[in-house]
Amino acid sequence: MYVTALGLLDFRSYQQAEVQLTQGVTAFVGPNGHGKTNLVEAIHYTATLGSHRVANDAPLVRAGATRAIVRTEIRSQYDRDVVVEIEINPGKANRARINRSPVPRPREVLGLLRTVLFAPEDLALVKGDPSERRRFLDELLTLRAPRMAGVRQDYERVLKQRNSLLRSASQARRQNRSSAAEGQLRTLEVWDSNLARTGAELLATRLELLEALRPLVSSAYDAVARGKGDARLEYKSSVLLEPGVASREQLEEVLLAAVREKRQAELERGVSLVGPHRDDVVLGLGDLPAKGYASHGESWSFALALRLASYELLRADGGEPVLILDDVFAELDSQRRDRLAELVAPAEQVLVTAAVGADVPAELSGARFEVGEGVVRRG
Repeated sequence: MYVTALGLLDFRSYQQAEVQLTQGVTAFVGPNGHGKTNLVEAIHYTATLGSHRVANDAPLVRAGATRAIVRTEIRSQYDRDVVVEIEINPGKANRARINRSPVPRPREVLGLLRTVLFAPEDLALVKGDPSERRRFLDELLTLRAPRMAGVRQDYERVLKQRNSLLRSASQARRQNRSSAAEGQLRTLEVWDSNLARTGAELLATRLELLEALRPLVSSAYDAVARGKGDARLEYKSSVLLEPGVASREQLEEVLLAAVREKRQAELERGVSLVGPHRDDVVLGLGDLPAKGYASHGESWSFALALRLASYELLRADGGEPVLILDDVFAELDSQRRDRLAELVAPAEQVLVTAAVGADVPAELSGARFEVGEGVVRRG
């Protein structure tokens, strides 16, 4: 699987851009702030319907424009050409087309392209908040099984509605409006069940994913750090997970019981305290947690191991993903830079961005584009 062409209209800094791509390594080289990351961000957006740089779509539309269009031509593992076109409409529903035919929802394009992106922001996977690690898991889940996009959306919808009810019930209690509070609590019970059901599906798939990732992360860390440490992953749930509790039905029961147990605390705070949105993944090196104990170099090695493991997992599923390395080599010492280049060079398609050509390791020689002032030229 690889990208053969990218077309942009009013995306980020580009009024219009057309780039033809091939298998192997392609480097986009140019000064920072001139648009090279925007190119690979657009490709990654096609695969995930999200940006690795911003939380919402508004910044993706060029200043003064009302919408942006990303058109990506993909050669699949079956040598079939697919054209995916996404229209980004901030404040309104996005639209998508596959081979010029409109699809009911943008998420219908998920699975047609798979990418694994390395970026300086990846350090937050180790040093950042739990939300960074949850997002890492959930994006990988969706790349493996596009149906999980619907599960995640359902869970977020339930969570939003439930939090609204908790706030309303809490306010009614404080104002001594007992009848209103009782009505909201009865309604809340329905949303408790919805939270447990959708949360159990999300939790179960996360646990299955982590089980598959563990040996791959350990192996990848060993390869990047050359045997200097034992990388571990452990899921930290907001509920007590007993050994052997793994089925969707069992997890649903556990979540529902925990929700009822936390009812009073949730009403006092007006927020849902139980569910996958409160979970974390504890990254460990040996017997110590990586966060707070790992050195800068060890943290980078762990972040790289998570991405390399993701690549290996997706490749094992069938269809090699596109590897994107966005300005990552400038962040690494020479040893990690050379080791990463050696590990990713055999991939079917590798897209690299760098401020200067010297930042691209010799192992990643290939096609080159010069990017500057919003113009992309073949080097």
